[in-house]
Amino acid sequence: MFKIFAFPRSKSGIFDLPLNKIEHFSKVSFHKLVPPEPTGRPGRPRNPEKIVDEHLDYATVHKTREKGRIVKVETKIVFGSPERIEKRLEELPGKTINTSYVERSNLNWRIWDAHLTRKSLMFAKSFRWLKAKFAICIGFYNFIRPHETLSRGDDRIFRANTPAMAAGITEHQWTIKELLAYQICVN
Repeated sequence: MFKIFAFPRSKSGIFDLPLNKIEHFSKVSFHKLVPPEPTGRPGRPRNPEKIVDEHLDYATVHKTREKGRIVKVETKIVFGSPERIEKRLEELPGKTINTSYVERSNLNWRIWDAHLTRKSLMFAKSFRWLKAKFAICIGFYNFIRPHETLSRGDDRIFRANTPAMAAGITEHQWTIKELLAYQICVN
């Protein structure tokens, strides 16, 4: 059985990692901790070294503003090879390193969950319930809601397609009943 949602004890199966403000997402690691070789000398051992996953592609966008207007946009590749990142960018509609996908995801989550809305009187009384509700939102986004860009081919005819269908995880668009009835295996 595959894992759809990642919980603190599970690190696989995530489609989107849009919010780094939630405690869980800070626990997802893209590196391995390699303990140092013992020196045989007394004293506290050195901290383990963080080795970043060689398949991680990570780039940043820095926008310089003057009087509220963007005057300069700089991109920087933090991890990954420029050739591999360029190849991945060719598959995207925008063909550039940008924050539009993450920002759109953040907007979706804030619209669908009032607890994530900025400057709101809503607050999550329990992190457990916030996690559960957010997991349903992610399931809805990936398995139930067809995405316009995935659903229109070259002929521009709409054929409902979800991210899970595009990734080959499921063959059909799920219903709310299917999503809520699905048993999740958490290790």
